[in-house]
Amino acid sequence: MSKVSALIASLAGAAFVAGHGFVHHVIINGVYYENYNPATHWYSPNPPTVIGWRATNQDLGFVEPNNFGTSDVICHRGGTPGGGHATIAAGDKISIVWDPEWPTSHMGPVIDYLAACNGPCESVNKESLRWFKISGAGYDQQAGRWAADALRANGNSWLVQIPSDLKAGNYVLRHEIIALHGAGSPNGAQSYPQCINLRVTGSGSNVPSGVAGTSLYTASDPGILFNPYVPSPNYPVPGPALIPGAASSIPQSKSTATATASATLPGGGNPAPTTTSTVVVTSVSTTSRPPTSTSTTLRTSTVVPSSTTTAPPTGGPVQSRYGQCGGSGWSGPTACAAGSSCSVLNAWYAQCI
Repeated sequence: MSKVSALIASLAGAAFVAGHGFVHHVIINGVYYENYNPATHWYSPNPPTVIGWRATNQDLGFVEPNNFGTSDVICHRGGTPGGGHATIAAGDKISIVWDPEWPTSHMGPVIDYLAACNGPCESVNKESLRWFKISGAGYDQQAGRWAADALRANGNSWLVQIPSDLKAGNYVLRHEIIALHGAGSPNGAQSYPQCINLRVTGSGSNVPSGVAGTSLYTASDPGILFNPYVPSPNYPVPGPALIPGAASSIPQSKSTATATASATLPGGGNPAPTTTSTVVVTSVSTTSRPPTSTSTTLRTSTVVPSSTTTAPPTGGPVQSRYGQCGGSGWSGPTACAAGSSCSVLNAWYAQCI
């Protein structure tokens, strides 16, 4: 089925249902890397090469527990490897920034895994990956909040540390929020896995053993089928145990982007970042841009789709964010809700972003 046919079938005469979120970008030692945007890149005839895995969650939705035994849970629905990678030293931290703001209602854990690719991650078979857990934060009894609340409080970002003794090589980072607002009922939890290609440098020798992605969880695990609406919940973070020496999470803080870089292609050197004035990234949106410079030294461009954010005109129907607002044959609303604007993705589809 072509992309156009798949799009028409999915629309079925109605706009997309607004979803929940995706990783917009990451920051490594002050360098900003664009991630895969399922709400725009999937429709683009020439999407940028990025470090994040491509997926078919154009609704910014989730993987349900009944599908935890399928390949969709590995790197989201229809996940395929990103075309490039970012470089990070063992022991360094990566800031993972979500968009839009994570809903307050979607309480739950934030969990991170790594898997060795044993070759280029850009061409790895996802079902061959074996995942080991490097962090897993649930409910903080002392602070009285969920990990997802801490993420939102820190500019919608989560800080992860790569194990300092990890062997140099190519790895996929699997970062995930599990929303528990419906988890008191069977098949009610919502998994939002995001995968990012990394090249880890250093002199370590440790490559922990792991498990297949389809074996991480089951629909009936205590941390998946769980009622969060109790005082001071005693929440068991699902999945395998943390690797030796890992902490459930590190102290969280916002990160500063001072340069941008494009994804490094397999076998290529890390491109020089573009230096910029210091920019503190505190929040993002699908129309936000990375730090810019008057001179460009990147090998490939890293462009976030842009549009002018305007308030909708008074009167007449208004489309919600991420809904359809134009395209060949479209007869629905063309004005977008406040905070978004109608962006033409191709001749058949325009979307409020």
